[in-house]
Amino acid sequence: MDFALRDRHLRGPHRLITPAQMYMADAAAIAAGTPGAELMENAGRAIVREILLRWSCRPVLVMCGPGNNGGDGFVVARLLRAEGWPVRVASLIDAGKLKGDARQAAQAWDGTVERLTPAALGEARLLVDGLFGAGLARPLDGIAGEIVRAVNENSWPVVAVDIPSGIDGETGQVRGEAVAAALTVTFARRKPGHLLMPGRKLCGETVCAAIGIGDADIPAAAPHVFANDSALWGAMFEPVPSQAHKYHKGHAVVVSGGLGNTGAARLAAMAALRTGAGLVTIASPKSALTGNAAHLTSIMLQPAEDAAALSAVLADRRKNAVAIGPAAGIGGATRAKVRAVLASGAACVLDADALTSFADAPRELFAAICEDPQRPVVLTPHEGEFARLFGDLSRQPDSKWQRAAAAAEASGAIVVVKGADTVIAGADGILINANGPPDLATAGSGDVLTGIIAGLLARRIPPLAAAAAGVWLHGAAGRFAGAGLIAEDLPQFLPRALAAF
Repeated sequence: MDFALRDRHLRGPHRLITPAQMYMADAAAIAAGTPGAELMENAGRAIVREILLRWSCRPVLVMCGPGNNGGDGFVVARLLRAEGWPVRVASLIDAGKLKGDARQAAQAWDGTVERLTPAALGEARLLVDGLFGAGLARPLDGIAGEIVRAVNENSWPVVAVDIPSGIDGETGQVRGEAVAAALTVTFARRKPGHLLMPGRKLCGETVCAAIGIGDADIPAAAPHVFANDSALWGAMFEPVPSQAHKYHKGHAVVVSGGLGNTGAARLAAMAALRTGAGLVTIASPKSALTGNAAHLTSIMLQPAEDAAALSAVLADRRKNAVAIGPAAGIGGATRAKVRAVLASGAACVLDADALTSFADAPRELFAAICEDPQRPVVLTPHEGEFARLFGDLSRQPDSKWQRAAAAAEASGAIVVVKGADTVIAGADGILINANGPPDLATAGSGDVLTGIIAGLLARRIPPLAAAAAGVWLHGAAGRFAGAGLIAEDLPQFLPRALAAF
């Protein structure tokens, strides 16, 4: 096991649960003695609390759907009116047709219930979206779709119950139409759709409220999906012993491209050094030696013209982590170097050209990875590279975290699918990252991430933890660098990022 996702954190606050698992948690809490009506009352109370913290008294329209989200909406309406707010309720269906706890909540509302149409928005200055929750079963269309479009054309803020209507709680994808909320209040645990794009953007601010579903009610069954956070892997960063030397912190090697294609390797190398590797060497073709030497000071340089020369460089077992791919070139020469890296036994990060070079022979790469299951391997594709390497998986309509998990199983590696909602997947769990700012969408940013992960592997951080921490540190460095950042800025903010958890 890489790190303790399956025990200490399995029911912790960073665990994400699917809509199906949320249904199980609800059922477990009710079976343990908490009535469903009490859970619904607590949910409505939590939403009202968050509303009162953010807005002054104003006309509110609570929009109720046919299920328990609608029931939550009726509770919100009753409690807001008790606070003196002018509240109207409009429902998609006749409130008398509601069932169970939702019916009971509707009966406790003694005001009128309007028919929900686009015109019902009227003079409301705050909208509560209690239409559909995270377990949405089909795309929103018809009158529901018309209402959602009208809500989004309205300039007033929306508070979503559980998740904005139209967002799939498992995948974060829009199903037909989807509400754009200013605030989303969910319950017990967040769902993957709260973190995956575009769901994360449409949720606005997301608050997770306790409503009486305890840790013991959270299902321990797979899938094991987590919000990427330092609480999950921070314990892997042991203090450097006072008697440590540079080799204690590991020696990372970054493989450079040829003449004119050296900058990416230097970005990765500097990131590995800033992340805490004790030594970093760039293995460079002869054509690029002079260019690399002109830019390097604390980073060492060794010639490595081809795969055989690279194998000779890596014969020194103190070189315990390798990054290859950024601007390495696409084709047979890079494939041979990747095989040499894998044969060396060093932990490695394969990125960019190292992945695309196997687009026509992915099983060859996967077989080479699986020859030594003890050797850490991390693959860091963006969506295009993922499609080239995992063609069939990329065409499946599953969520990003499901595709990443399937790719990790197929390849035998840790897989980092980069993007605004980067997903890190391995046998011990799946993590969804949410701290990366949009400013990271700049040339060379991915090369820095490759170097960060290589530096952590050099420090002997376990591979899933190294990948997850690397993605988080990359995002934190981007936030510290701020608007206008370029890739060269990121390494200098890594010490600050390392100190931030």
